[in-house]
Amino acid sequence: MSSLVKNIIRFVLLMLVQVYVLDKIHLHQMVTPYLYFLFILWLPFKMNRTVLMLLAALLGFTLDSFRHHPGFHTAACVLIAYVRPFLINLLIPQEGAEANYEEPSIRSLGGLLPYIIYSSILIMLHNAWLFFLEAWQFGDAWYFFSKTFLSTIISLMLVIITELIFPRKQRFRTNTAV
Repeated sequence: MSSLVKNIIRFVLLMLVQVYVLDKIHLHQMVTPYLYFLFILWLPFKMNRTVLMLLAALLGFTLDSFRHHPGFHTAACVLIAYVRPFLINLLIPQEGAEANYEEPSIRSLGGLLPYIIYSSILIMLHNAWLFFLEAWQFGDAWYFFSKTFLSTIISLMLVIITELIFPRKQRFRTNTAV
């Protein structure tokens, strides 16, 4: 299956799960599980940064359209799309997985711990920015930090469960010339 078709299917499925399943779940008005940004986390390593940010904006705008929010998710998705290449460069050695694998996964990042670090940083950044924009202030700092932390933990668990249930078949490419 081509990369374009695969990513279109991911986009649609993750958006449908987010809108029709996860948006209905609110634990104590504090925790909101998000999974839709997994689309950004799973995009190929070698994707052009401009295309990456445009896809993130489209993803966030689509969710904002369903939720009738004025760009909160768009801003959070563009932020994590902007930070993602820097984070990948920090976590992967120069001659690392991006030369041998197509996209980030537990296998391509070298195990569960690096994948958890990669995912948790981007999820925490997404949630903190989103909740800050929703409140437009820190106000009650305890509420802001606890909501961000708990939503990040729940979302990270969903991402890891999704990664384990739906492993992506990636081959180790020995010939990196494309």
